[in-house]
Amino acid sequence: MQFVDLDEAFTEGDSLEEALFNAAEVLTLTLDGRLAEGQDVPEPSHDVADAHYIAPDAKTQGALLLRAARGDRSVADLARALETSWPQAKRLEDARHWPSLKTLDRAARVLGKRLVLSIE
Repeated sequence: MQFVDLDEAFTEGDSLEEALFNAAEVLTLTLDGRLAEGQDVPEPSHDVADAHYIAPDAKTQGALLLRAARGDRSVADLARALETSWPQAKRLEDARHWPSLKTLDRAARVLGKRLVLSIE
């Protein structure tokens, strides 16, 4: 399996189920690496024929969503709005960090968004 938006990410498995499980792990690791290195993370392509859509783990999803919600604002702007330090605000976009739901909700609100959870 390969990811059409992430050239460096690919995986395989002995069955489709195993390949999809492996793909979720590879996707998480790839996105975590891009976040840690400050690289761009492309929007996922849609309408890809015969595609299997998967998601990274919850920590990575949270970091990516906050990064996207911040948009053109700086981390320093976010820190000021949250009345916290720059390192604390930066940790919200670190996929290796587990912020509390309370913190994620507060960050979403200062960015003009709201936190919505879903279990699928």
